[in-house]
Amino acid sequence: MDILTLYGLASVSLMLLFYALEARAALFVLLFAVSCVMASAYGFLQGAWPFGMVEAIWSIVAVRRWWLRRLKEKAP
Repeated sequence: MDILTLYGLASVSLMLLFYALEARAALFVLLFAVSCVMASAYGFLQGAWPFGMVEAIWSIVAVRRWWLRRLKEKAP
């Protein structure tokens, strides 16, 4: 297994972990977004640009969910 494959495995494993923990805290939503960026980079580096694009979009969606959740948690 080469370094790029290990990086891809780590990024999607982190995505799964943080997605499972999202209900616990807004931080996990943000960490999910970061792991989506990591998976997107993996897709582009591996040459699977459709995967890279979808993960990049998914990271934007996750950052928006994190932002809205933070606002909701701060509301009185």
